[in-house]
Amino acid sequence: MKIAIASGKGGTGKTTVSTNLALAAARRGLSVAYIDCDVEEPNGQLFLRPEMRASKAIGRLHPKVDETKCTHCGLCGQICQYSAIVCLGQSVLVYPDLCHACGGCTLVCSPGAITEVLSETGKIETGVAGSIRFAQGALRIGEAMSAPLIREVKRELHDEDLTILDCPPGTSCPVVESVHGANLVLLVTEPTPFGLNDLRLAVEMIDALHLPLAVVINRAGTGDRKTYEFCRRKDIAIWAEIPDDRRVAESYSRGELAGDSVPEFRAAMEQVLDELAQYKQENRL
Repeated sequence: MKIAIASGKGGTGKTTVSTNLALAAARRGLSVAYIDCDVEEPNGQLFLRPEMRASKAIGRLHPKVDETKCTHCGLCGQICQYSAIVCLGQSVLVYPDLCHACGGCTLVCSPGAITEVLSETGKIETGVAGSIRFAQGALRIGEAMSAPLIREVKRELHDEDLTILDCPPGTSCPVVESVHGANLVLLVTEPTPFGLNDLRLAVEMIDALHLPLAVVINRAGTGDRKTYEFCRRKDIAIWAEIPDDRRVAESYSRGELAGDSVPEFRAAMEQVLDELAQYKQENRL
């Protein structure tokens, strides 16, 4: 089973839930893969502390123009939907950061003036954290698009009893790519006005993708009941509530897993695993 753990905004405890859920599942005897899809700021390694065993560079293609062959017909610029290549008079301008590597410009270039070259966009690291298989992507500083790297890092680990995709925050393209292919999306939120606003946005995104979802409420006991009322109206199951506990924040500040030192947090992760097992059985996954 593949579960994506996401949130409408940063700071809700998404990575805390992801890493502790991976640990709880491994302690149950499940084979577990943890994939950090937040390639712009991967921090799951701070808590799981994996032993990295492999690293490889990842790149994407972008066009290169041979002006000696170019007839300046302009077809390359016409087919490009992202203005990554533009024909201006007797010259062709290429903007690699805008390129989505679709290859359309090479297909329409009958003189064969356009070839594709590879530029490095980041790297993928894999390793193990105890019995947990670990993978993360790290986007090159200055690189504009993270979705291609997220797509590649998701291919690294598979065929485990439980694969946990720790998604970037928000509802933009990187999140859409991260949750794609998941059996279920678990949204981590908090019972505050800001948390509810971003939960609404995240639910709209997941509904548009036609993916099943459930919610974990972090820092329960703070804020108000409006988040609970929203989930009730939308018929969204709340799988667990994590109490607002200073000990969780203290373990986080030390780079430790809260499940090791806070029994209530560990119980919440066990509850999520029970809900997952029931969901898997009901849906025959």
